[in-house]
Amino acid sequence: MTIRTLDALGDVAGARVFLRADLNVPLRDGVVGDDTRVAALVPTARELLERGARLVVASHLGRPKGTVVEDLRLARVAAVLAEHLETSVTALDEVTPDTLPDERVVVLENLRFDPGEEANDVAFAGALAEYADAYVDDAFGAVHRAHASVAALPELMLASGRAAVAGRLVEREVSVLGRLLVDPPRPFIAILGGAKVSDKLGVIASLTERVDALVIGGAMAFTLIAAEGGKVGASLVEADRFDDVHRALATARERGVAVHLPTDVVAAPAIDASAPTEVVPADAVPESLMGLDIGPSTIAAFGEALTGAGSILWNGPMGVFELEPFAEGTRAVARACAASDAFTVVGGGDSLAAITRDGLAGGFDHRSTGGGASLEFLEGRRLPGLAIVEDDA
Repeated sequence: MTIRTLDALGDVAGARVFLRADLNVPLRDGVVGDDTRVAALVPTARELLERGARLVVASHLGRPKGTVVEDLRLARVAAVLAEHLETSVTALDEVTPDTLPDERVVVLENLRFDPGEEANDVAFAGALAEYADAYVDDAFGAVHRAHASVAALPELMLASGRAAVAGRLVEREVSVLGRLLVDPPRPFIAILGGAKVSDKLGVIASLTERVDALVIGGAMAFTLIAAEGGKVGASLVEADRFDDVHRALATARERGVAVHLPTDVVAAPAIDASAPTEVVPADAVPESLMGLDIGPSTIAAFGEALTGAGSILWNGPMGVFELEPFAEGTRAVARACAASDAFTVVGGGDSLAAITRDGLAGGFDHRSTGGGASLEFLEGRRLPGLAIVEDDA
């Protein structure tokens, strides 16, 4: 797809630009745990500032569900943005203030503090539209959401003759992911992890039309193993999705797509770093235990499956990587991807946090800031935030 970018924005010297950002970063004890998404905004923000624009930066953080949650205020993230931009950034404590301070960079309060954001409310979008002469969306992680700052706001901007374009981050995401969607280097292998298979059944079905192999780990793998008759103990299982799993696996087999599932797992009685662990077969987990990471045999098999890949897409951890006893599977997959000669793309907040923590981020060709957005894009869906900036020319 072709989208309008900063190149189509025109002269913005002295103009106020509404910059929809993705500052939805992980917080640990009130501190930004991973600033990847903040850093990703910098090229667009700097370019606009160099062109003389004043920025109204807006983002969501977490899921406050339309109410003010003190721990989800954006001030601490705005401070990290200021460090990256090496300039003053003013963080407001209101989503829609009566007046804006005359500063070069202003960050509005968490958009989701207002219920109008997730409701895609036109009135709320109209209030946001009052602050800007142009609109730039650089929040790829939110382009799949029909929310006010992503959909209704740019529609209002365009309707009033003001520009609405994509920033450099969104531009690159569309270019890179579009390559995987249309003409990926072969063999194309997708690695999927995370907790719930229901979050990724759609993309599994879609990817079976595009990939040569699927590598599936994380808690979501237990639903697939259980659907095929395996005993998974107390591991997380979505039994209501068994029929969908059967269809997806049948389609993969029909199309000759290899599906690699865990053969052994690191199991424990609880999600606790101090809990005793043991390695057990993935399809014979004792009733009192739950699988919390892929085991050593699976790590070796997954590494072998990636050998010779032309492109690799990775989304989702292989276990509870935040706790060291269950981190090795995710770390091993990250190392295998980083060491591969393939064109490597990693997406999703957990996966990004994992590779950053282990110093492996530089080994990937592209780090997608959108987990759900990247998967929905690869499903071929029409995403609200991209549709509004699509170039019809």
